[in-house]
Amino acid sequence: MEPGDADAYFGKVLRNSPSGTRLARSQALTTYFTFLELRHKVELHRMTGRVVECPIDETNRPRGAKDAQLRIPPQEPEVGQLFTGWAGELATCRKFAPMARNYTASKLMSEVGLRVNEARRLDLDDIKWNLGRFGKLQVRYGKGKRGSGPRERMVPLINGAGRTLRWFIEDVWGQFGDDHTRPGAPLLPSERKSADGSSRRVGDDALRDGLAEAIKLHLPSWTDKLTPHVLRHFCASQLYLNGLDLISRSRRFWGIPGLARRCGTSICNRPGSKMLGRQGKSGPRSGWKG
Repeated sequence: MEPGDADAYFGKVLRNSPSGTRLARSQALTTYFTFLELRHKVELHRMTGRVVECPIDETNRPRGAKDAQLRIPPQEPEVGQLFTGWAGELATCRKFAPMARNYTASKLMSEVGLRVNEARRLDLDDIKWNLGRFGKLQVRYGKGKRGSGPRERMVPLINGAGRTLRWFIEDVWGQFGDDHTRPGAPLLPSERKSADGSSRRVGDDALRDGLAEAIKLHLPSWTDKLTPHVLRHFCASQLYLNGLDLISRSRRFWGIPGLARRCGTSICNRPGSKMLGRQGKSGPRSGWKG
């Protein structure tokens, strides 16, 4: 596809279409070709002898267009390099418990796709070890739709998330000095204490800063590009590559508001749903691992 093809498409085929439609198509093409340039430019040149170039330029770009906001995640070996280096740093760091907490939170984002604010608001009691094959997380403060308030969902502890949580709870959590029997004890505590001596909940800034520092040290090529939300996209990419379809991924992990209603299905993995028992009996989809 060349600029002339884009000229004909936007100038003839979409000539009478709403401006929003032309803008959306333009941004979709820009995103697609930017992805090809970032990921497959050399490979495609080797195969075809042509250099990938976006057909949308300043001449044919629809009015009102903005730069594409891409969140293309790193490859699996790069994420593995980040967490391997970060894990090694835990042995020599000055403050083990806070760094291990930040490490665990980022691991959960990459393994089960939690948002940073969903992770920081988890309690110890939100881990349901006996549900399903791997256990589940009760995400009580999932993103709602249009001010409707938090939406709860259950997230299976796949991709090693169960092992990550067991290590953190058994070897790290007690170093924050909180009481595990206290109702509402946070899964990810802060070093700061409340007036009654209990641990406060960690803030999202601490988790973001901890991830940013680790990226600078262990994956410098992704400095200022790899964020908690991009780790969430990495999880989605891995699930898709392992065979989980878009609708199931959005319902089980992302908690995308309104998706089930638009697709004619019902959310069956929320707390109290009758489908919870069936999920435990049916086992994981292909490509899932504990």
